[in-house]
Amino acid sequence: MLATGLIAIDATILATAVPSVVKELGSFEQFPWLFSVYLLAQSVSVPIYSKLADTVGRKPVILVGVGLFLVGSILCGFAWSMPALIAFRAIQGLGAGAVAPMSMTIVGDVYSVAERARVQGYIASVWAISSVVGPALGGVFSQFASWRWIFFVNIPLCLIAAYMLTRNYHETIERRKHRIDVAGALLLTTGLTLVILGLLEGGHAWPWASWQTAAVFGVGAVSLVAFAFVERRAAEPVLDLSLFGRRLITTTTLIGVGVGAVMIGITSYIPTYLENSIGVVPLVAGTAVAALTLGWPLAASQAGRMYLRFGFRTTVVLGAIITLVGSVALVAVAPYPNPWTVAGIAFVIGFGLGWVAAPSLIAAQSSVGWSERGVVTGLNAFSRSAGSAVGVAVFGAIANAIFLASPGGQHDPAVVEAASGAVYVGVAVTAALTLFAAFAMPRVRAEHLLGAGDAAPAARIAE
Repeated sequence: MLATGLIAIDATILATAVPSVVKELGSFEQFPWLFSVYLLAQSVSVPIYSKLADTVGRKPVILVGVGLFLVGSILCGFAWSMPALIAFRAIQGLGAGAVAPMSMTIVGDVYSVAERARVQGYIASVWAISSVVGPALGGVFSQFASWRWIFFVNIPLCLIAAYMLTRNYHETIERRKHRIDVAGALLLTTGLTLVILGLLEGGHAWPWASWQTAAVFGVGAVSLVAFAFVERRAAEPVLDLSLFGRRLITTTTLIGVGVGAVMIGITSYIPTYLENSIGVVPLVAGTAVAALTLGWPLAASQAGRMYLRFGFRTTVVLGAIITLVGSVALVAVAPYPNPWTVAGIAFVIGFGLGWVAAPSLIAAQSSVGWSERGVVTGLNAFSRSAGSAVGVAVFGAIANAIFLASPGGQHDPAVVEAASGAVYVGVAVTAALTLFAAFAMPRVRAEHLLGAGDAAPAARIAE
């Protein structure tokens, strides 16, 4: 719960402070990279951490993640320019890439599927608290102190989490030799980096119809294709592509991509939309984001009862429908910015995501034994962070294209409303695709999986 809190607070605290960061460091057109480079570093490192967890155990990996997150937070607090802050956010992302999936893997190691229906409420409470504390701290620091404190506040949290994990979490690992898939990791990193670079900079740093666009997307696509071939032949692939032969794993992975894209589209643009369109203070803009991240854990805390009674697919489909309804409502109110209306709609979207994210993860995680749980959990976390990285790149490209095509740019409230409306249309389309993936999930009831993930637990929490 403590380690999860690091990621949960970071998910909302920065978005509220973006206008303050841009005001001091400049480079408004580069601010999407504050999110995308973090998510890129997180997404490409997750498969590697998942493999390492099967070699040296979950505990060393999550402790390394907490340490990297601590170092990145300190450096971000002292950043002197936007490029420096972006670079240090990448270090934070490398830390988050270990913390996020390992936290959920450890929960899967320690608790059975039935127990996780109850434990999910505890994990959800972390997001509930962070959804209020994160935006509130971001708004307070930006308005009354300095945005740099949104990073310094992570220092005590990292130290406490590391201490508690070291003292209370114990595991037994069978030691054997492993072969790290270095080639696969490099190709995956190269491919995703180039694709996202093309989405962010296309139409801004160079025209869409240019050799630069063709080169970036071309090399990125070739790298990803080469990655797929390498993984099929690797002794121990960094991402086992045979997992996609299982319908449950494939559909929950696609759902994870959709969840990540919807979440980042809302949290990245609601504060900027409200602050630059109608001039609300950062604290009020942060409240709107908090409504989304409050609705999520409230729904997740009840998701266990839902999937135990009605099944995973039904729960996820209902959540996806709620998310889509909220996304369409956000598009409808975009021309009429009101912080409280936006907050209410954000709460609805968050509530829907709460019934989508947790049950889909637990369904995939619980369909395999201990030996595959780290990889499957890592794949779900990878898909969500990759979806967020691609989402913020696509939404950033849409917004930047509208800003560059208008004389007033981001300083014209009408242009900001138009750009935000276009982004919200993209979010609604993503929500619709997520609903389609939810319908494609196989019908698997929780009682059919109660024994699948309970084999030979190798981890325990000190009493």
